[in-house]
Amino acid sequence: METKSDTVDTNRGPTREAQAPRKTQINPASLTSGGQVSGSPTAVVYCEGNFAQIDGKTANGLVRHSQAYRILSVIDSTYSGQDSGTVLDDTKNHIPIFPDLDAAVAHEAVIPDALIYGMAPSTGRLSPEDRSVVLNSIGLGMNIVSGLHEYLSDDHEITTAASERNVTIRDIRKPKPSKDMRLFDGSVAGVKALRIAVLGTDCAIGKRTTATVLAQALNARGIKTVLVGTGQTGLMQGAKYGIAMDAVPPQFCCGELEGAIVAASEAEQPDVILIEGQGALSHPAFCTSAFILRGSQPDAVILQHAPKRAHRCDFPNMPMPSAASEIALIEAFADTKVIGVTLNHEGMSEAEITATIAAQSLKLGLPVTDALARPVSHLLAMVVAAYPGLTQRPSMAAI
Repeated sequence: METKSDTVDTNRGPTREAQAPRKTQINPASLTSGGQVSGSPTAVVYCEGNFAQIDGKTANGLVRHSQAYRILSVIDSTYSGQDSGTVLDDTKNHIPIFPDLDAAVAHEAVIPDALIYGMAPSTGRLSPEDRSVVLNSIGLGMNIVSGLHEYLSDDHEITTAASERNVTIRDIRKPKPSKDMRLFDGSVAGVKALRIAVLGTDCAIGKRTTATVLAQALNARGIKTVLVGTGQTGLMQGAKYGIAMDAVPPQFCCGELEGAIVAASEAEQPDVILIEGQGALSHPAFCTSAFILRGSQPDAVILQHAPKRAHRCDFPNMPMPSAASEIALIEAFADTKVIGVTLNHEGMSEAEITATIAAQSLKLGLPVTDALARPVSHLLAMVVAAYPGLTQRPSMAAI
């Protein structure tokens, strides 16, 4: 039996990030099962009690976009019998939700290839109920994919069961040995592609979703773009380059991210490299935004903000910062500039989104949009306005 601890190597191709649910005016064609590769392994996503919620961010992201796996269904008894796209975005994606593993498996003609643990609990660990589902999946011959801080490939009971059934365990967050990690050496300065980091004012605020939408929009416009993943969900979705930042020892965070960016630049020759953000620079519980700014040395930043969020996720006594204060902090901390703001529309009506976009744009003197609730052309225009040469210069691949 192979227990595979998969930390995406920065030189090869292959933490609580969520966009608010239930908004219309979304173009689902590029974000749901239609974007999945038909030859990819099939997977059921386990998200009991958390789908379309903050802790279900991994499942939310996978049903919107997945290249590495073909998502068959979601397990969450709360929404049993419903379409996951309808629950999440008011747009059908034909990925059904089932109450339990038995029902999800019974729906398929053959046993799915994998069970993906689709939650990102603050504890980073399996509950007893979750453990039972994982063991039952292994018993059916399904491989296991997990982004938890608790490495299932180190769990004796789980690995013994996996060995008996000859299935793999893929621990996305399990880092490679420190002897194989790289230190920052400044080589990112030689990268010719425009580097844009998508940061935020909190964790679980939609940075990955906005970065994914933007990458697809730029590529569709003929501006060759590579998205470098920095969290477990992006890597599960199939990010070709990246690392799970919060699983890397601090000494190597900047160097490992730099290595991923340099590898993407050399192999793909893109016009733009987008870097997925993690946490928030102002958030005292996270250091990842600081490492991302240092390691990627971005030319520009797009800031994701949730205007209706009263306090930091999981920290009820910690008020949210304003977009203006986060922008000031980012620009003081790094030699970069914030070129626009994108909204997480949780708790907002259509009228509130429209009013907030206008008010924030006027207050900040920057373009403001919402990657899911407004046309993607607005997000694309944000970048092109800051870098008009992108639409005129030849692709780096042609140079």
